[in-house]
Amino acid sequence: MSDPTPPANSPPAPPPATDRDGEDQRGPSALGEAWGEIVQGSPSWLTSLVLHMVVVIVLALWSLPVLPELSKNLLLSEPSTEEESFDDFEEINLDQAELETEPVEFEVQPEVEQLAEEVSLSTFEDLTAAPTFTELSDVGLTPAAPSLPSDALGFSGVGTTGRGKMSLAAIAKAGGSAESEEAIENALKWIAEHQNPDGTWTLVHTLGPCQGRCPNPSNRPPAESVRAGTGLALLPFLGAGQTHKDGKYKRVVTRGLEALGRLGKVEDVGASWRDAIGGGAYSHGIAAIALSEAYGMTGDSSVGGFAQAAIDHIIASQGTDGGWRYAANQVPGDTSVVGWQVMALKSAYLAHLRVPPAVAAGASQFLNTVSHANGTEYSYLPSPTDPNYGPSPTRSSIGLLCRMYLGWKRDNEALREGVLKLAERGPSNNDYYYNYYASQVLFQYTGGKGAVWRDWNLKLRDQLIGQQETQGHARGSWYTDGPHNDTGGRLYMTSLATMTLEVYYRYMPIYQTDAVDKEFPE
Repeated sequence: MSDPTPPANSPPAPPPATDRDGEDQRGPSALGEAWGEIVQGSPSWLTSLVLHMVVVIVLALWSLPVLPELSKNLLLSEPSTEEESFDDFEEINLDQAELETEPVEFEVQPEVEQLAEEVSLSTFEDLTAAPTFTELSDVGLTPAAPSLPSDALGFSGVGTTGRGKMSLAAIAKAGGSAESEEAIENALKWIAEHQNPDGTWTLVHTLGPCQGRCPNPSNRPPAESVRAGTGLALLPFLGAGQTHKDGKYKRVVTRGLEALGRLGKVEDVGASWRDAIGGGAYSHGIAAIALSEAYGMTGDSSVGGFAQAAIDHIIASQGTDGGWRYAANQVPGDTSVVGWQVMALKSAYLAHLRVPPAVAAGASQFLNTVSHANGTEYSYLPSPTDPNYGPSPTRSSIGLLCRMYLGWKRDNEALREGVLKLAERGPSNNDYYYNYYASQVLFQYTGGKGAVWRDWNLKLRDQLIGQQETQGHARGSWYTDGPHNDTGGRLYMTSLATMTLEVYYRYMPIYQTDAVDKEFPE
């Protein structure tokens, strides 16, 4: 019987063959036998489940797309040294492309340093003391007599007093409403928010705190409209009874008046506030109204010095035909520029400043040269060969208002017919300049009463309320496409719209129904 134990020096039997991971490397027959034993020892339902799973997996693999094989040459190739032409690229239409954009955030300028409660108007005192100012006492002129108290439309006042003191019932009686009051308040807020850090405004309102958040600035350079912009911005505040002495916007008005004072230029006679735009006559007239209003409302002599200086310059700039135009003493004058100068003279007279009688007489003589249809209509220039010779509703409204301020009474037949023509035409949807003047004409003539005024006022008042911006940073302002609106811009239109809504409040002295009855001295 042989011994099964191998000899001591015999090599050990090799282990079953495995791969490098230790898996069994037996041949297919051995694996098949092992698999058969597993299948035979398993329940039939498990075997069926496994077979179905195998079939599903095979079908899924069969349906997968075949990925393209990357070329080794592509991965290892050197970058091309040839320059590509931009003409070879397909042009992309950005208007049709769907782009993801981030909202733009504008950096708002920091708040300007708060002014002290009592602000010194030393700049006014400095300019008032200028030796080149013309004293008119030697001409024998005296300021206008103080206005008499009036209880019309529910409030009383003397001269420029009484602004901002009307009850809501009195406002409604004059033609206003709670909605129009809200529109004015929103407008004043917008104007205040667009004041520059130095106290000025320009017709390019997008500078300063706005930082471009409101569209439609003036299309003229900012430096050409700083005096006009500052004057136009101040007028709605003054019309609402806000001064540098009293009111919610006292600081705003104070800074604006101080800035306006710094912008004055001492001339041989008086001082000028002429911007480059429009030859400066418009901006000077607007500034003169603002200064005269501020003085008339407060009696502040430091402001009065500026106001008188501005009026003196208007007097010295009158042409030999009695009118005013872009340059000082330019002939012929034009009706549009004349309108601002006459309003300034009337406002100054009501504020008890000195206005020579001859100036008013000269302005009346000029209006005769641009008068048409027996004085019911007015043109821009007197020359019959000029393309602007013909009358227009805007020029007619300016001419009629000047006639009223210069002495025409309500029983004047030409005035009555001219007013009816404006009423029949009605307010404009986009010509705010026309609406501003025509509203004054109709209100002054009717005294804020009767069907003519009621029909005009209801249409224009509700139109302006509906056109005011109600959303975003432009909330409270106005802008529509129309005559010269792109030159004036959003600030210009907002100022005109606000003053138009203030007309029936009679806060500004040139708007008072009894203002037309206070004639210039003869």
